[in-house]
Amino acid sequence: MGFKLLDFYKISPPVSGGETDSERSVRFKRIRWATFLSATTGYGIYYVCRLSMNVIRKPIVEDGVFTETQLGIIGSCLFFVYAVGKLTNGFLADRSNVKRFMSTGLLCSALINLCLGFTNSFFAFVLLWGLNGWFQSMGAASGVVSLTRWYSSKERGTFYGFWSASHNLGEALTFISIALLVSWMGWRYGMIGAGVIGLLGFLMMLAFMRDTPQSQGFLLDRRGTSDAHSVSGKQTEEFNKAQKAVLKNPAIWILALSSAFMYISRYAVNSWGVFYLEAQKGYSTLDASFIISISSVCGIVGTVFSGIISDKFFAGSRNVPALIFGLMNVSALCLFLLVPGVHFWVDALAMVLFGLGIGVLICFLGGLMAVDIAPCNASGAALGVVGIASYIGAGLQDVMSGILIEGQKTVQNGVEVYDFTYINWFWIGAALLSVVFACLLYTSPSPRDGATSR
Repeated sequence: MGFKLLDFYKISPPVSGGETDSERSVRFKRIRWATFLSATTGYGIYYVCRLSMNVIRKPIVEDGVFTETQLGIIGSCLFFVYAVGKLTNGFLADRSNVKRFMSTGLLCSALINLCLGFTNSFFAFVLLWGLNGWFQSMGAASGVVSLTRWYSSKERGTFYGFWSASHNLGEALTFISIALLVSWMGWRYGMIGAGVIGLLGFLMMLAFMRDTPQSQGFLLDRRGTSDAHSVSGKQTEEFNKAQKAVLKNPAIWILALSSAFMYISRYAVNSWGVFYLEAQKGYSTLDASFIISISSVCGIVGTVFSGIISDKFFAGSRNVPALIFGLMNVSALCLFLLVPGVHFWVDALAMVLFGLGIGVLICFLGGLMAVDIAPCNASGAALGVVGIASYIGAGLQDVMSGILIEGQKTVQNGVEVYDFTYINWFWIGAALLSVVFACLLYTSPSPRDGATSR
């Protein structure tokens, strides 16, 4: 039974195509676009099943179901398991049928969201939300491996930028659709709605995504893809050698640290931004979610244009734009957290800048720079190394934020009042440390230095 399961997830075998060259070219473009769009949309829907908890935090506290510290613990369980899973599943994705691997993760994540809509148990939330982290970790590596199989290194930067926009699409969809459900029907329906959306994404990927070009009859003469149909013998040795090279590369580990601190600031806003606006500035759940969703929408712009910015204005270097947009991230957090009073347009502007900055940083620090440095047949492993560091940071953030928020809460005249002073400096300080580590990457090779083993 176990061997049959492993066989189910093996890379698809190659098939021969009988069309003419023109027919093959048309079919290749159609299938490649379908695969790219389904992988991008599918990973965006992954985020709906991951961020649903962030919208329901204030309502679930108000209902007396969980405390802020308990919510921080629940959220951190996903991040810690996700961190380990992203490393493990990054290595597995290099050797897997990414269509089946990626769609399985979304299906299981959707079912977990559905289940959590029907329970109040803290231990059930801890267990299932942690398990959700494992299935969530099957998404990113699969999407990146799919890109490396279907696109050459000359095209990959641009399409990686478009694919990375799936993060922001998913965030925007979550903060708008789930917030509406929570406002109308309560927090339980936010979880149930996320599960339903996840199931629809699973069906979409099954229908339109494909594994490798070779499994569709396209024999591409490109290193890293031409032998993607087989993982045995000599090729297994090549996989092992490439993945060990990733683990020994100090530039990837520096990148991982920079990404980890960036993820603290990123998930501080994603996980607690709605709560912060409700508790500190008095916004409603819907209004607070709308403001946070601005960062997601603007993040699409930053992510989509990140590759174009580095290629057109910085000669293919990711280092300089990573520094510029890292400083933008710090500035946006200062504007969001340190300006006193309630100013809708100031908060909205802060989220515009934050979204643009994080959009670029997710693309560069969170993946593309590692993929540039790593051998082509170890892109999943490189993403896994960066991913485990990033989500350990995100998990620590959730625990620390929950403890600091509850620890600085007082009751005045029967009203709960929060002091976010320590939280402000924790989040801003993490963003600054990310910039510091990013500066150390100025000596790392760029994809045009000929150091990428492509």
